[in-house]
This record gives sequence, C-alpha cells and structure tokens, in this order.
Amino acid sequence: MTQSPSSRPAPNAPTPPQIFDRALLQVRRARAAPKQDKSDFLLERACADFIDRLDLIKRQFDMGLILGAHNSDLAAKLTTTGKCRFAISADACPALLAATSGPRIAIDEEYLPLKPETLDLIISPLTLQWVNDLPGTLTQIRASLKPDGLFMGALLGGDSLHELRHAFLAAETEIMGGATPRVAPFADIRALGALLQRAGLALPVVDRDLVNVRYASAIDLMSDLRAMGATNMLRDRSRTPLKRSVLTRAVEIYHDQFADNDGRIPASFEIIHMSGWAPHESQQQPLKPGSAKTRLADALKHNPKKL
Repeated sequence: MTQSPSSRPAPNAPTPPQIFDRALLQVRRARAAPKQDKSDFLLERACADFIDRLDLIKRQFDMGLILGAHNSDLAAKLTTTGKCRFAISADACPALLAATSGPRIAIDEEYLPLKPETLDLIISPLTLQWVNDLPGTLTQIRASLKPDGLFMGALLGGDSLHELRHAFLAAETEIMGGATPRVAPFADIRALGALLQRAGLALPVVDRDLVNVRYASAIDLMSDLRAMGATNMLRDRSRTPLKRSVLTRAVEIYHDQFADNDGRIPASFEIIHMSGWAPHESQQQPLKPGSAKTRLADALKHNPKKL
C-alpha cells in the first residue's frame, strides 16, 4: 500500500498542536514491548469488546487493518472467527511489530500510507489517544475505507487516571509551589461524535466503558503504566527528574483521599469506543427537511383546543 496525495496533509494546512512527543512514545513502547503482555488488561478488554460488537454485524469483511496492533492477537481473532477474511497488523513501533505474526506493515498513525478506498475494516485498539492530530487521522481513515467500510476505535477518555492526576497536582503544588503536567489530557467523549462526522463518517456511535482497577499502592499502578509504555509523553513535560519528596507525597495523597476500606487504591480508566461507516447509498439516510407526512401533534394525539 502506498500513500496517496489525498491522504497527506494539504501543503498549506495549519500544523496541529504538538501535544505528544511521538518519538519518545515509540521509545517507551519499545522498552515496554517484552513485558507488555503482563499488563495489557485494558487492551484485552478493548479487543474483546470489538469482537462482541462485530458479532452483531451480520457481515464478513474482506480486507481489514489493525491500526496500532500492539500484537497480532486481534488480527488473528478476526480471521479465525470469520469476521474478516484478511487482516493486516500495523504499528509504528518496530519492536512491537516484530513480535507480531501474519501480515504486517509499519505505519505512523498520523500519516497513513494507504490508497483511497482500499479497506473494508479499520480497527484501532488503544492507540489514537497518543495522536496529535486526531481529526486529521480520522479523515485519513475515512479516505482509506471503501464505501460502506467500517471504522472502529477505542481510546482512553478524559476520566482516565483522574486520581493519579489529582495526587500529583496536589503534591507538586504543596512542595514546589506549582505543578507540571504528569498525566496526559485524554479525549472528551462529547467531542468524538462530532469528530467522526467531521471526518465524513456516517452513522457515528460513541460510548464508553468505565474500568476500575485496584492496586496495593500507587507505585504498583505506575509500574503497570510503565509496562504498558504509557507514562508521560507530553512535549511540555518537565525535563527535571521527579523529586523523591514529590513522589512520596503524591503516593500519600493518593492513599489518603482514594483508598478503599481495605487499604487498596482504585485507578479509573475510561475506554471510549467509537465507530462510523464510509458513506454508501444502501445506508439509512435522514429525511429531508419538510418531507414528513404526519404532524407531530397528530402523532402525539394532541388536541390544541385543550390548551
């Protein structure tokens, strides 16, 4: 697959804000690759949800792409269950891609090297939250789908890790007199439906899965985040090493304000699922304004004289 002119940013397009350090992201994902399977419970949950949702669609897809494959498990499940005849694993991290089996391709989610209308199905499991230009990526995904092709994505939402965010903010403010960003700003579920429509995807659906995980301590939570390759990737992060006093105080605040009765702490994750279809004439279309044949008052059996 080669990149088409329509899938590249326009020459005079404004540069999107660079929130995430994409080079650092790949370094940390590569470092986490050997042990990621031990901490991929969120990925497993999201992929199981994809399979459940696809089971409700009575259709076999011909050509599929797993964008941000992490490993090849989802691609294998799609083919073995018969939901997709041919599935390609794609990832921007060479170390993760090397661990996959089956068809694979190196892809940067921000610049998709795909010809227009070549894919029937694109699925992105827990990768798009690290993209700087999400509207641009969704537009490229839409361009790569055949008419009536399906996009499904899962990404972390804004309620994720709110406990950890609060603990670090309070600790740094108390000790340093100010705070630097430690936890990424994740997507707002209310905006994603509009982004799908803006990208040209029809019949958009957005919902969320709230996951609460319990840990013995905040240190264990942060260890899991490192194993996921999901620690601080913000471009505006502090380059000064985190002071031990700040870390210790953040752990204390986390425990004091959020611990359960048994002393374990909760960590909240919001997985936002979104889907949309490349437009096709066979899809249900909204009625044109003024085309209704029944008045609302009649439908409600409303008698205006009683007002």
